[in-house]
Amino acid sequence: MATGMDEAYARLLVHLRGLNGAAVAVSGGVDSSCLVAVAREALGADRVLALTAVAPYTARWEIAEAEALAARLGVRHLQVEVPFLEALRDNPPERCYLCKRELFGRLQAVAAAEGFGPLLDGTHQDDLGDHRPGMRALKELGVRSPFLECGLTKADIRRISRALDLPTADRPPYACLMTRLPHGTSVTEETLRRIEGAERLLMDSGFAAVRVRVHGDLARIEVAPGEQARLLAQGAALSERLRGLGFRYVALDLAGYCTGSMNAA
Repeated sequence: MATGMDEAYARLLVHLRGLNGAAVAVSGGVDSSCLVAVAREALGADRVLALTAVAPYTARWEIAEAEALAARLGVRHLQVEVPFLEALRDNPPERCYLCKRELFGRLQAVAAAEGFGPLLDGTHQDDLGDHRPGMRALKELGVRSPFLECGLTKADIRRISRALDLPTADRPPYACLMTRLPHGTSVTEETLRRIEGAERLLMDSGFAAVRVRVHGDLARIEVAPGEQARLLAQGAALSERLRGLGFRYVALDLAGYCTGSMNAA
C-alpha cells in the first residue's frame, strides 16, 4: 500500500503513528473497517484492539463481518455485549445520543481494562452535514475520530479502502436497526429481528443498498431507483416471503433508497 499512496492516506498514517496504541470501535461497515486497517498499518497488529458492540439493535451480519475483517488483519477482536437500554424502548428523538453514550462508554471501559487507548471511531467530514446527535456523546466521552481530525471524507475512505483491498470498500452504509422505525414507536427485540430478517432476505436476493422501514405491520422498502424495476419483477415472491416474517403489507418507496429518511419526521 505504500506505493502510490495519496496524500490523505499519508496524512492519516502520520496522525495515527502519534499514538502509542489504539482501540478501534469496529462495526463491520466501510468507515470503521478502513480505520482499523490503517491503524494496523500505522501501529502494528499488536498495538491495535478491535472492539465490536453486540446489542439487540445490531444486525448479526455486521458482527460476523467485523470478526472476519479483524481475523484477516490479524488484529485482536473482542465482542462487547450491550443490553437494551430501557431509555430507548420508545425510540426517542435523542435515541442516537443515548445509545452512543451507553455503547461507547462500555467500549471505553473494555479498552481501558485491556490496556488500550484512546478509543477511535470512524466519524468523518461528511458526517458533519447530517443529523448525527450521537456525535455529541462521542465528544463528551473523549472518543477520537481520526478521519475527522485529518479532514477525510467518505470518498477518501472508500479510495483508501480500495487501495488496501478491503471487502467493504464499495459497501453501502450500515446503520442501527432502530433507524428503520419512526421515533415514538415501541421497540421490541422481535421487531428488530423481523427487520433484520427482511433486509437479509432482500440482500440475499441481490439488493445491496436496501432499507426496510417499518410502520406497524407495513414494510416500506427502499432500494436504489435503478433497482426498483428488478424488485417489482420479483414483487409477488418477495412480498410472500416478507409476509412470512410477520408483515401484513409490503410497499415500495418510489423515492428510492435514502439513508436517514426517518429523520425527515
